[in-house]
Amino acid sequence: MTVVLKLGGSVVTEKDREETLDGESLDAAATAVGNALDGLDGLIVVHGGGSFGHPNAAAYDVSTTQGTHDSNGVLAIHGAMKTLNTFVLRRLREHDVPAVPVHPLSAASRDGDGELTLPTEQVRTLLDEGFVPVLHGDVIAHAGEGVTVVSGDELIVELAQGVDADRVGLCSAVPGVLDAEDEVIPLVDEYDDVADVLGASDATDVTGGMAGKVRALLELDVEASIFDLDAVGPFLAGERVGTTIQ
Repeated sequence: MTVVLKLGGSVVTEKDREETLDGESLDAAATAVGNALDGLDGLIVVHGGGSFGHPNAAAYDVSTTQGTHDSNGVLAIHGAMKTLNTFVLRRLREHDVPAVPVHPLSAASRDGDGELTLPTEQVRTLLDEGFVPVLHGDVIAHAGEGVTVVSGDELIVELAQGVDADRVGLCSAVPGVLDAEDEVIPLVDEYDDVADVLGASDATDVTGGMAGKVRALLELDVEASIFDLDAVGPFLAGERVGTTIQ
């Protein structure tokens, strides 16, 4: 079973404190990944930007649709994400996960209509050779806009399709998509069914919050799940957890 797992920025960082790692949560996620790895045929990890990427992107007014030609902005946003990526890699490797970085700025792009292209041959080859590729939200070249943000949610869609993943999981700060009474909605198969309960992120988020996650996962042809940190291990073990998106 090949799995794409996203660790949300709200999980691996303190989103209300700029460029602050949530070391305890990241270690818990890395532990779960390390314990589950032998039961998987392949694993790709993607992590969000949290308090590293989003404040820097906001400072330069960069989003998934609005870009910048300021090289200082490119370096600030990408540099912050590389720093976070280094932390994630280090924790995974401490738990015997053969994690290696793949930086979207060097691979992905958008055309003039905003359509994302992410070649996945290198990721597939890394998987075949026994590595765990670790990607992250980033800035990427965008025709006519300079650079714009590519979110982790967009990346997991492209990766899942590119490597024919069997399952996709998104670890968030909440145990799933919540209804008006803060109860987990077990299944979402139409966006309009949950549109009224999907709100924006409480912290700075330039990539669409929970609404963006649900929209992205609904594009997939494989089963996807949204869950919290406690469910990472069960998800990787093949269990149905949180909210299933199909």
